[in-house]
Amino acid sequence: MTTRVPTMSELTASGETPEVLFWVGCAGSFDDRARKITKAFVKLMHHAGVKFAVLGTEESCTGDPARRAGNEFLFQMQALQNIQVLNGYGVRRIVTACPHCFNTIRNEYPELGGSYEVLHHSQFLNTLLREGRLKVEGGSFRGKRITFHDPCYLGRGNGEYEAPRELLSKLDAELVEMKRSRAQGLCCGAGGAQMFKEAEPGDREVNIARSEEALGTAPAVIAAGCPFCNTMMTDGVKHFEKEGEVAVKDLAELIAEAADL
Repeated sequence: MTTRVPTMSELTASGETPEVLFWVGCAGSFDDRARKITKAFVKLMHHAGVKFAVLGTEESCTGDPARRAGNEFLFQMQALQNIQVLNGYGVRRIVTACPHCFNTIRNEYPELGGSYEVLHHSQFLNTLLREGRLKVEGGSFRGKRITFHDPCYLGRGNGEYEAPRELLSKLDAELVEMKRSRAQGLCCGAGGAQMFKEAEPGDREVNIARSEEALGTAPAVIAAGCPFCNTMMTDGVKHFEKEGEVAVKDLAELIAEAADL
């Protein structure tokens, strides 16, 4: 099975059009941990026979951190550059494993001239499963306790709570909800560009509080749907010295592992 991913420029040069553009995002491109999520999602797309492409070096940061941090000028520069590239290739459908990229491209690019159908990878994988293009059995996760941490920009930001849980149901695992979940979920502490700044004064870090809630469900796995959430929850599990007992994995990693890819 090939794992090479073509770029939009390569497909365009050969007169081909992909079914979907995979927006990798900064974390998925450069962070060592998040790159494993990218690879897992790519394996699933190849396995399902999805014709897709990436922008490669033509992809720049969406501008999400800049706007959240208050640098509107930088956000618009980054956004307009990306929109020019996307529109130049005639991109209509985008999938990404990052809720921050998902939210920004879906809700904030249209006012700048970039209107696309944007899907979170949990939504796209669900579609593949419903269409029968992807088949998953519980595998190594059957019967294990899994708790899901709702990413802010996927859940409260865009109202998507079911797609991740539908995916987890395919694992034949025991889904245990934290007391604060779905619309009442607690942020991991990384949103709003907080990932890139020092913590403000307080009793303790947000990710420590959230990780404590997750560990309170006695899970074998904490499932995440965002590279930033993954980092914060992983750090929280390490803080409580539970990394040998509890794994933190992205939805794509769980499905890929269950599919034995």
